Amino acid sequence: MKINSLMVHDPITITSNASISDAIELMKVNSIRHLPVVSQDRKLEGFLTLADLKQGLIPSMLGDLTLRDLMIKEPITVSPDDEIEFAARLIYKNKIGGMPVVRGDQLAGIITATDILRTFIDMMGILSSSSRIDVVIGKRSGGLKEAIQIINDAGGDIINVGMTAQHTDQRVYHFRLAACKTAAIKKALQKKNYEVLAAMD
Repeated sequence: MKINSLMVHDPITITSNASISDAIELMKVNSIRHLPVVSQDRKLEGFLTLADLKQGLIPSMLGDLTLRDLMIKEPITVSPDDEIEFAARLIYKNKIGGMPVVRGDQLAGIITATDILRTFIDMMGILSSSSRIDVVIGKRSGGLKEAIQIINDAGGDIINVGMTAQHTDQRVYHFRLAACKTAAIKKALQKKNYEVLAAMD
């Protein structure tokens, strides 16, 4: 999935000659925590976070501190054509809440950790009515393919599959299914010597 399909297009922006209090008010009114700083022709000049602005508010009242002093002048950016996974890694690795999306030097949008989390939740079907069954596949040859077939044959409709402990013999797959009774699926898997760790209707 490309960032372009997830990012906030035409985000709220501010220019560097605005005041710190103006920027804080803009964030407050629009319930946002990230604010790209742009020139008149939408060229990205910097990036502001609410936390940075709040820290600079009092000093700005006592001195000559400006928005330009507080903004991140060379923020981490991504392109609309980058993959979502790339943005997620950058956000996680750099411990940031969001970043500008640019095409060349022009601001195209913004993407946040909340956007990525929402996409993950949607993909996993976490908020929809569903069932789940957790199965130890281990390293058995063709185990995943066989487990999927068993689940399908037992009436399970697989929405998605997640995996944990991928570097151990106890490789566990989490099958999220359309809402169903999982007892028959669990029994079919165990009959084929699969260990079922959890089965939730």
